[in-house]
Amino acid sequence: MKYISQTANIFTRYDKNTEGILKKIRKVSEDLLLQRVADCLVDGNEEEIEEIVRDALLTREPMDVINKGLIPGMNEVSRLWDEGAYFLPQVILSSDAMVVGIGLCEEKMGRPVQKKAKVVTHTAEGDIHDLGQVIVNALLSASGFEVINLGADVPTDEVVEACRIHKPIMLSGTALMTTTMTAFPRIAAKLKKLDLAIPFVCGGGAVSEGYVTGFDLGIWGKEASQAPGMAEDALRGLSWADIRAKWNG
Repeated sequence: MKYISQTANIFTRYDKNTEGILKKIRKVSEDLLLQRVADCLVDGNEEEIEEIVRDALLTREPMDVINKGLIPGMNEVSRLWDEGAYFLPQVILSSDAMVVGIGLCEEKMGRPVQKKAKVVTHTAEGDIHDLGQVIVNALLSASGFEVINLGADVPTDEVVEACRIHKPIMLSGTALMTTTMTAFPRIAAKLKKLDLAIPFVCGGGAVSEGYVTGFDLGIWGKEASQAPGMAEDALRGLSWADIRAKWNG
């Protein structure tokens, strides 16, 4: 039997060991106060974000705090996620801090921040494994989209009805099990029957590119980090076929 000779790192939380990473965070603003806002967001510090944003709002316009502090900070979080430097805990903490910061700016403005567009998300009927959906929701929200989160184990008719009511620019579905991913083509068929040609991004451990691109509206989402980019394409008016051609195959 082999024994471990070096034990110093046994209890290291590598998902929290970001000291070296944080030193490489890009500068996003020449305004030192707004840079502090961005840094706090990248650090996922929900406790300090309130104080820092309130300080910024004393001398800065709310939309400047959002567009030049909060959003650039969240873009850095997305970059670190894409590069594999950040994991789910960091993304969720930063997303929570973003919600706090946006809320304070909305309070100062006396109205909600205008969202880019709606995206409906869900985890397939019969499937309770919604980790992928949680990440997608966080990234979409941070990118300025209004997320209509239907949750996990969502019946196909409920998904279709939500699309009929909310008229989203994109629908997202996740599935971990092969027995549940069969809900996706059924949803797509029902959407087509209602003339709702909504780009339908499907992902999760059970889902393959060949499967999703085998039915109309379907677009394979290989990584959760692709969701904001796909939503931006839908917002620009690209059809589901155009988005599939860009992101798949």
